[in-house]
Amino acid sequence: MPRFFSKLLTLAAFAVLAFGLMVPLLPGWQTGEAEAAATATTSPNDKEMRGVWVSSVINLDYPKAPTTSADELRKQADAILDGAVECGFNAVFLQVRPCADALYKSEIYPWSIYLTGQQGVAPNSGFDPLAYWVEGAHKRGLELHAWINPYRITKSLAEWDKLAASSPAKKHPEWTVLYKDNYYFNPALPEVRQLVIDGAVELAQNYAIDGVHLDDYFYPGTDFDDAKEYAAQGGNYKDIGDWRRNNVNLLVQGLNDALHKVRPEIQFGISPAGIWASNTLNPAGSATTSTYSSYYNMYADSRGWVKSGWLDYIAPQIYWEAGHKTADFTALLNWWSDVVSGTQVKLYIGLADYKTLEAKAADSPWYDGAEITRQIKACSAKTQVAGTIHFRYGSISGSQALQRVLQQAYAGQNGNSSAVNGNLNNNTNSTTDNSNKPNPPSVSELPVGKGEIRVLVDGKQLTFDQQPYIEAGRVMLPMRIIFQELGATVNYADRKIEARRGDIVIKLALDSTQMQVGNKTQTIDVPAVSVNGRTMLPLRAVAEALQCNVQWDNSTKTVTITNTAD
Repeated sequence: MPRFFSKLLTLAAFAVLAFGLMVPLLPGWQTGEAEAAATATTSPNDKEMRGVWVSSVINLDYPKAPTTSADELRKQADAILDGAVECGFNAVFLQVRPCADALYKSEIYPWSIYLTGQQGVAPNSGFDPLAYWVEGAHKRGLELHAWINPYRITKSLAEWDKLAASSPAKKHPEWTVLYKDNYYFNPALPEVRQLVIDGAVELAQNYAIDGVHLDDYFYPGTDFDDAKEYAAQGGNYKDIGDWRRNNVNLLVQGLNDALHKVRPEIQFGISPAGIWASNTLNPAGSATTSTYSSYYNMYADSRGWVKSGWLDYIAPQIYWEAGHKTADFTALLNWWSDVVSGTQVKLYIGLADYKTLEAKAADSPWYDGAEITRQIKACSAKTQVAGTIHFRYGSISGSQALQRVLQQAYAGQNGNSSAVNGNLNNNTNSTTDNSNKPNPPSVSELPVGKGEIRVLVDGKQLTFDQQPYIEAGRVMLPMRIIFQELGATVNYADRKIEARRGDIVIKLALDSTQMQVGNKTQTIDVPAVSVNGRTMLPLRAVAEALQCNVQWDNSTKTVTITNTAD
């Protein structure tokens, strides 16, 4: 594609220095600065995406509460940016336009109600939060992507009366539609599309952001009140759904063209709902059975955007676990990988870290960060996947389990070898008390990749139909192989495992970090999981419970198990 080649030619002039010095991309750029930029060695587009969403709507992440205090806004921004580095992230997706308002100085949108408490009121001392975030991110070696919501105007009916007089919604109420107690801009109107495009271009021209990012809010529902516009505009469409999808397509294509016209190197991407459509609804869809989809419910043809090359990346929100009844993570990961194959569009997977906070019982696949660990690994194993984005920062800062998972997955990848302190920003809320858990070996010191691990039991090398792999620093092996070679019998029913070797009885369950050995219950670092129809167990925990000695040789990537029981 022509734009792809133009990017290659312009990256050197717009790259960042390796130590994080960001060269301005604004009016006033001097020749000397351009020459300095040309010495940069690495483009942000050349590395794995390890992103985190930071939400501003209803004060989820930033700011924690509305304030006009510049010092407080700086303090909270620094804390989040430092936490992002500590967790191993290399990009922050900051929500700068939550509801047709702005966390930055704009000539189009008023200051956000979630920023200062009153729409249209600026922070004190001329403080510009986005400018501060961009500078702070780049100093720390992070990308900063400006996340905008294209159509949403309010989060409640009462907010309409609180809109500033300068709001484009108040200036042009004819552009708005009331839908279930919220106001939205009407996607059918060319004026609305131009408003969104102008707002994105304003961001790209005035701030050295690395990208512009849209979330999954398009048409809010199938009963959206646009019959009048359809009657006037939809003559070429037999189906209102196709007409609505075309309205969204016009916006996406328009954003892509306008942004790359003013900043060829800028990244433009969208994080749509994870299911484009199930193949029960559309033969081109995923191997899922969910009746809700972006294509039919939001009129967002995210697959079409990729095939048309209107994006630099797509980041589907795959917010279900592997094995989910109607929306299996693995099926969706495979489907999206196929969608991007043969295109220039990068695939990032949006992960639901927040579900770890919601998981209160050990039988949940999300408990203690287990599912996020599995999903990071699954994404890494897919050559089509260029990285992940995690939702959201507040969930991570509130969970020691998630902090541990991220540090293990991303250890050292920011050039920061320090371990996560398990307590970001002094937030002590956590789903699990991990204070008594042993520290697993660093993932960076263990082999990652199927087929690389050898396992010897009393000198005999084992063979596997499901290869061993590393999960959170622990070697995972097929259940039957472990117990067979260690002389144990095993029963498996209803996701529960019971193994016996002489007087030793082991009991554990899939996706649980609790293992019973005789009458004692102990916590294991990694739960048993099902992979490709095989139950995988943490080798060391099980082998040692059966009174075996386990040793790991990193140089030869070999596990040696020696029977020590009589």
